[in-house]
Amino acid sequence: MTNTAENHVDQFFERYAAALLARDATAVAEMYAVPSLILFPGHAIPVNDSKQTEDFFASAWSQYDGIETVGTQITIMGEAPGSVWADVIWSYNDQPQERFCYQLVERDGGYQIGVLTPMA
Repeated sequence: MTNTAENHVDQFFERYAAALLARDATAVAEMYAVPSLILFPGHAIPVNDSKQTEDFFASAWSQYDGIETVGTQITIMGEAPGSVWADVIWSYNDQPQERFCYQLVERDGGYQIGVLTPMA
């Protein structure tokens, strides 16, 4: 992966973290491609409308109560033309909390989340 591509991935997750900290459901929703897919064990959620993502995050902010800092540890797992897979460990208030695999797809000159899958 080129340094430029890595920088774009890092910048994407910096913007994503800032939107989470701001509790800005609209900004978060704009970072998801339409269509996209959220894959949880035994449960797949097709995302066909950005309002669907916006409503989800607007209703879920309570799970982030007390979180004032967000950090990421990003490992690029692979790339293809127009797409990259990133393993991201999210730390809240300096404590690792969540791990996801994101397939980012290029749209309108930048990345958006195409597929999100939780990791162990």
